[in-house]
Amino acid sequence: MTVYTERAKGSPWADFLAENAQILSIAIFFFACIAFFTVGTNTFLTIGNILNILRQAAPILIVAVAMTFVIITAGIDLSVGSQVALVNALAAILMAAGLPWPVVLLAMLVLGVLTGLGQGWFVAYQDVPAFIVTLAGLSILRGLALYLTQGYSIPIENAPGFLMLGRGEIAGIPVPALIAVVVAIVGYVTIRSTRYGRQVVAVGSNMEAARRVGMPARWVIASVYMISGISCAVAGLLIAARLGSGSSNAAVGFELQVIAAVVLGGTSLMGGRGTILGTLLGTLTIAVIGNGLILMHISPFFTQIVTGAIILIAIWLNTRIFNAKFRLPGKAGGNAK
Repeated sequence: MTVYTERAKGSPWADFLAENAQILSIAIFFFACIAFFTVGTNTFLTIGNILNILRQAAPILIVAVAMTFVIITAGIDLSVGSQVALVNALAAILMAAGLPWPVVLLAMLVLGVLTGLGQGWFVAYQDVPAFIVTLAGLSILRGLALYLTQGYSIPIENAPGFLMLGRGEIAGIPVPALIAVVVAIVGYVTIRSTRYGRQVVAVGSNMEAARRVGMPARWVIASVYMISGISCAVAGLLIAARLGSGSSNAAVGFELQVIAAVVLGGTSLMGGRGTILGTLLGTLTIAVIGNGLILMHISPFFTQIVTGAIILIAIWLNTRIFNAKFRLPGKAGGNAK
């Protein structure tokens, strides 16, 4: 019996469009949003506003790159907002206690590693569903941040070097944006050109097959949550540096924006397929929509409605495109002999 799981190939141009349909669609949608808000407001396309968008989008992009790795393995990390809040609050508390900011920065990165690995251990080695593990993490870590701060905002003072990470510019480009670009490039190269990236994709496509050919499948799964934890630590530090304070209420709804950026960029929630370029475009699209709605004097709460709708539509299109490209045997477009 022969089963055909892919559609017959057509012309090279048609194959290119089929292979890059999701990236092309999000690129078109991104530029359509830019055109809409440019026409709808007088300040959207100004240099100051563009730099503001880049500065605000940087933490989302940093975590979204890591979330792309997680989702490629068919996992999910709902705790990213709480991890960002914990790092944000704890960094401010430690600096207020007199610790030098470079020491605090290093300590927060270590905290990110431990937090991510802890959740990854439950997912990879104890076979607890990622949704449950990270949902518990969402509650535990946010609660810990609230307990440490008692709900108050902790100001960061006498740390100009640290504040530059969130407020500084190099050649007119915000430092957070430059850091985010470096993270995106590293993520892109890792997925496309490294052994580890191929292992992440293989584990997401078929974990058992990857394990049988000798890949450390469980470690690969645990490691992507560690990467997520590190990215949350970086994002939490950048937010604290930009605002000049730490708060347990930081990054509320952050996980919604990150997941929206990743799925909007075309990463498959079924695992085995994802693109950092798509995640970049998805992140910028989410940032542009949020910024543009505010400039048009539309309630910021409406942004949550738009983001939720984007997630639903993106997942729906994601599933339809995947099923059209890899049809199941016995269904329309698939032949069995």
